[in-house]
Amino acid sequence: MAKAVTVTDAIKSLADAEARFGLRRIEDEHFFTEWQTSLPDLTEAEHDALTVLRRRLLYHRADGDLLEGAVTLLVASPLLELTGFYDPPFKMKAEAAVEVSIDDGEETLRGRIDILILQTQLWVMVLESRKTTISARSALPQALAYMMSNPTLNQPTFGVLTNGDDVLFVKLSSQPTPQYDLSRAFSIYTVASELLIGVSSSQTSGSNHCTIDQLSALSLLDFSNR
Repeated sequence: MAKAVTVTDAIKSLADAEARFGLRRIEDEHFFTEWQTSLPDLTEAEHDALTVLRRRLLYHRADGDLLEGAVTLLVASPLLELTGFYDPPFKMKAEAAVEVSIDDGEETLRGRIDILILQTQLWVMVLESRKTTISARSALPQALAYMMSNPTLNQPTFGVLTNGDDVLFVKLSSQPTPQYDLSRAFSIYTVASELLIGVSSSQTSGSNHCTIDQLSALSLLDFSNR
């Protein structure tokens, strides 16, 4: 019988994630084009909402680092609302009702998700936030583990990592072999236009893969991490 181990205990580095799941990073410009090609234009209302989001972030960030739930309240939750994930046909489940298991045959890796939004094969996950002073990239090992738990691994999985200051996109594909790549980092704290570009990239990933039968899991991993 496989023993249960928490994701954060089992996956402490990128090397851990790559070794456990047989992952490798592929630096092929044709592998992950969704974050930079055919980006939709934002509406005036979306532009205004993002301006308010950034203004609030800067206001509260001026008092110091943002801890735990602050990044979720100021960045992740408003983005979920702006992109319509709180409205039909999507359903939200709170932390107490959701647990992700990743079974490798010897150990079952378990971790909790603060917010999970579901619509058939579409998963939008908000994981626990930590400090804005820690790089969003440090979330990548655990994020890859959660993304590998996607039940529809025959389709690509997309993730967004943010610590409130920066945003980084991830694409993971399990076919024919598990591989992933990253976008460049968008700094929404230092450059106002970066937030607008980042949201356009999110909408492109969603529209290309989540509105047709070839649905993939788009994970919003608000996970500034360890």
